[in-house]
Amino acid sequence: MSLVRRAVPEDAEEVLRLRQVMLDAMGRTSASTDWHAQSLPVLRARLADPEGDFAAFVAEHPERPEALGALVAGTLEYRIGRAGNPHGLVGYVFSVATDPGARRRGYARACMEELLQWFRERGAGHVMLTASADAEPLYASLGFTRDSDPSMRLYL
Repeated sequence: MSLVRRAVPEDAEEVLRLRQVMLDAMGRTSASTDWHAQSLPVLRARLADPEGDFAAFVAEHPERPEALGALVAGTLEYRIGRAGNPHGLVGYVFSVATDPGARRRGYARACMEELLQWFRERGAGHVMLTASADAEPLYASLGFTRDSDPSMRLYL
């Protein structure tokens, strides 16, 4: 298995490529990549801040040295504390993607384990994510359970 590492600014284009792989697989957005040019400088800046509230972990592609094979990204956010999470820190996983040519080799799992460790080290009380049906067995094997809380969204 390839080495998992924290993503750096030089990985930004590949991180966006893998995020697009995930978005395309979900079929919820346009396949257009026009937004990448606007997103790239912001992503590079976030990847350059190792002390910030955002982290991405990547695995090198096993056959293409210029490419990444897998990506897991998330943020740490503060919510007012409550029972079970008095400090109010919550991890959110929002991008999990594996290059189609690198699937079924454990790369996403290895990246996810690193992100979960990052959340633990920062004191997150729990971690949330949205799972596709295909990915649910992976997350369940890592200890995630279905959440009964309803979710709503407003696009601004």
